[in-house]
Amino acid sequence: MFQDKIESIKEKTEILILPEMFNTGFSMKPEIFAEKMDGETVTWMKRISAEKKIILTGSVMIEEDGKYFNRLIWMLPNGDFGVYDKRHLFAYADEHTHYSSGNKKLIASVKGWKISLQVCYDLRFPVWARQSPPPLGEAGRGPEYDLLINVANWPEKRSIAWETLLRARAIENQCFVAGVNRVGEDGNKIDYKGGSTIIDPLGEIIYQKNNEEDLFTYTLQKEKVTDTRNRFPFWKDADDFIITD
Repeated sequence: MFQDKIESIKEKTEILILPEMFNTGFSMKPEIFAEKMDGETVTWMKRISAEKKIILTGSVMIEEDGKYFNRLIWMLPNGDFGVYDKRHLFAYADEHTHYSSGNKKLIASVKGWKISLQVCYDLRFPVWARQSPPPLGEAGRGPEYDLLINVANWPEKRSIAWETLLRARAIENQCFVAGVNRVGEDGNKIDYKGGSTIIDPLGEIIYQKNNEEDLFTYTLQKEKVTDTRNRFPFWKDADDFIITD
C-alpha cells in the first residue's frame, strides 16, 4: 500500500515521511513482529529510497542484541542510514516493559538544513526537543536544527494535545515542525484522527489533514527560519542545560 502511494508521487520530492511503526501499526508484541536491521522492512526502505532518489523515514520495531527498539530509520538514496531509538516510552500503555529506550538524538543534515527526528510520545517532553543555546565563548553558533519531524500513532482522544504540542515545539524552537500521524481504527479498536500537520516557526499551521488518508507535498523555505530568528532572537535568551540519563 505504501509502495503504491510512493510510486504515485509526481512532484519533486526530497524527504518522504511515514508514521510510527508504519509496517505493523503500534503494537506491544515486538517478540512477534520485530525485525532485524537486515530484515524485510529496512531492505524495502533501502530499495524504495534508491529507486525514487528520496530520503525515506519512519519507525519500525527492531530487535537487536536481544532487545527491542521503536526505531526511526533515516534512509538515504545511497543506502547509508541513521537511526533514532525512541527516547520516551509510553509507560501509560506499558511500552517501557516491552521496548528499550534510546539515549541519543539524531540530527540529520540535508542541503544546509538541520533536521531533528523524534517518535510520538517524545513530543510531550520539551527539554528533549529544546534548542541548546550557544555555550559560553561560542556566541556565533546558532540553533541545533531548523526542522523537527515527529512520526506518531497518536490516538484521536488526545488529538488536542497532539496539535498543541506540535505548535509549542515550533514556537519555542523557532523551527518548522512536521508531525505525521496514522489515521483510522487499529486492531485494538483505537481510533486515530490523523491530524498530520506542518507548522511554521511562528506557530502558524501550513497544512493539516484530519480523518482521512492523504499524500501531501510541501516545499519548506529556509528563509522563513532565518527571518524569524533574526527578527525575534528569543533562542539566544534560553536557559542552558545538560541532559543526563
